[in-house]
Amino acid sequence: MTAAHRPRARSARLIAVASTLALGATALALTGTAQAADPTAQVWITTADGSKKLAASDAATFSDSAPQATDISVNAGEQDQPLVGFGASFTESSAHLVAGLSDSVRANLMNELFGTDSGIGLDYLRQPLGASDYVAKQPFYSYEDTQGQFSISRDQQEIIPMIKQARGVNPAIRIMGTPWSPPAWMKDSGNLSGGSLKPENYDAYADYLVKAVQAYGDAQAPVTDLTVQNEPQNESGYPSAGMTADEEAAFIKVLDAKLTAAGLDTNLFAFDHNWTNPEYPLSVLSQDSGVARLKGAAFHCYGGQPEAEQQVADTGKAVFFTECSGTDSADAASTFSDTLKWQTENLIIRNLRSGGQTAVLWNMALDSAGGPQFGNCDTKCNGVVEVANGNYTKNAEYYVLGQISKFVKPGAHRIGSTSQGGGGLQNVAFLNPDGTRGDVVLNATSSSQHFSITENGRSLTYDLPAGAVATFTWQGATSG
Repeated sequence: MTAAHRPRARSARLIAVASTLALGATALALTGTAQAADPTAQVWITTADGSKKLAASDAATFSDSAPQATDISVNAGEQDQPLVGFGASFTESSAHLVAGLSDSVRANLMNELFGTDSGIGLDYLRQPLGASDYVAKQPFYSYEDTQGQFSISRDQQEIIPMIKQARGVNPAIRIMGTPWSPPAWMKDSGNLSGGSLKPENYDAYADYLVKAVQAYGDAQAPVTDLTVQNEPQNESGYPSAGMTADEEAAFIKVLDAKLTAAGLDTNLFAFDHNWTNPEYPLSVLSQDSGVARLKGAAFHCYGGQPEAEQQVADTGKAVFFTECSGTDSADAASTFSDTLKWQTENLIIRNLRSGGQTAVLWNMALDSAGGPQFGNCDTKCNGVVEVANGNYTKNAEYYVLGQISKFVKPGAHRIGSTSQGGGGLQNVAFLNPDGTRGDVVLNATSSSQHFSITENGRSLTYDLPAGAVATFTWQGATSG
């Protein structure tokens, strides 16, 4: 207790002792040898059974106790890539469902998704430019189904209003645009589904994408980032197009010139497909090394391993992770726990530890049947939230994103931390510009884990249940 709360001294001797102690403390402070208070980490946890969902837990204090046998050593001096954003997509399906909610329910949802105080602070949207397989209704569409008649009017019905409402909650939201297909008349198939862009239409398609970026900007939905083809190695029965690495590299040169002529500073990213083939973006980046606006490559989760991203990161280029859709488990009762574990391990921890600067899921919202959709998601796909009966439910995806998006601030970087491999106690750590550290820890084992987090010789200890995710935040630990 402080001197103000101590009982009044009753003798000269006690007064003298107190004076000596006070002088000693002052001397220590002046010489700079006093030990600062040990930092305390705030803890938020989501458990596999869903009994705790991004819930505040007991704080944990750093001390000079020895690290545990299982220890996470954090090194804020080792700063890696910037963390750009976390989010999902307002597909037409998602926008339609969210737009259909009452004003008050929709406002609550927007605050929970994008609010930096009341919500999880999502700040990245990847928007299909034209139809994807997740449209509210058919027919599929592009912005220029009839040559010479360009319009984003269908997007202005529900997609643009939902983006604008989200940006009203969080003005820091960054947008990527991605086409699923060029207009059918530009392709050798004459169809939005499958086929490839004809080389003689490179100029026309580049003009089309420039118009799309301009139209979105005019609609107060500025497109900062752009990929030229979603999943260029996947021709499907919904809007899609094949594009080889050589074709993409050639087209990007044409698009770069058109964007420059239009005075647009939009960034370009190669590939936008699975971890299975990092050679594709590496080829594009090599061929287009002179294109300054080509910042890096985008990846999806539907094949391969996250560590493939490191090959792009090692070239000094940016890695954006841009799509993954969760699905129901074979045992629907296990969906929450399975999703929490798999997505945290692969999309947050392994992705970011492999150079990823974003973690972006697929649909922001789907209904109870996993739609509306006109693709090939045979097992029910899930959005960040499920919309049904005039309300919404937050899926495991919401908490996967929230365990990091709520705590990463603009300008944050990943920092060094030791981590166990697949199936173990894994983590990814970050440093915010205000000096606060964060560490997202997943217990991917089948039993509770007792571990420590150590920084600068000070350690905290914690017990994390099997399958649970915890986020620790603290103001820099000090050395003893």
